[in-house]
Amino acid sequence: MKIAHKSRSEMIAETRGKLIAAARRAFATVGYANASMDDFTAEAGLTRGALYHHFGDKKGLFEAVVAQIDREMSLRLNAISAKARTRWQGFVDENIAYVEMALEPEIQRIVLRDGPAVLGDPAQWPNANACILSITSNLVALKEEGVIRDIDPEAMARLISGASLYAAQWIAISDDPGATSTKAVKAFRTLMEGLLVDNKSAA
Repeated sequence: MKIAHKSRSEMIAETRGKLIAAARRAFATVGYANASMDDFTAEAGLTRGALYHHFGDKKGLFEAVVAQIDREMSLRLNAISAKARTRWQGFVDENIAYVEMALEPEIQRIVLRDGPAVLGDPAQWPNANACILSITSNLVALKEEGVIRDIDPEAMARLISGASLYAAQWIAISDDPGATSTKAVKAFRTLMEGLLVDNKSAA
């Protein structure tokens, strides 16, 4: 009977996946500062040496966890905008959904609270430019369709990105995230609707 052996790349991917999964659970449960490298390497059945080899240190592993969650968030947001009747509605739904994701405990703790403390300003994270480009391209198309006012798309994209991030962080650190989210979403929706040309509806 022939035994199938895993390739080196498969073994590397498996090791990285185990470490990321164990660290993600720890970071979500006890936070970055209290997460023990020994605990999550033991949970993954691996050693500290494996962690250092693949991620450099605890911060490198945290960065990989944030990147994984960010990819998942992007896929979810893309699916939300794709279901909308119009480009405008999809654009609004996607941005509001991002703000509302701050209510999810894992995103709240890892991405919005510990993320900036460990990795610095989110505007400087690797995915930030892709986010700005996506918002800009939507605004360019909406402007060409005559849906929104004659504004500079990149400038407005940066303002929208900043507003949604700040709103999400406000929710994440609030004593009452649910109530704060309700207020933030209502204000953010009003802000977005201010982009519409006078004769367009917000629907």
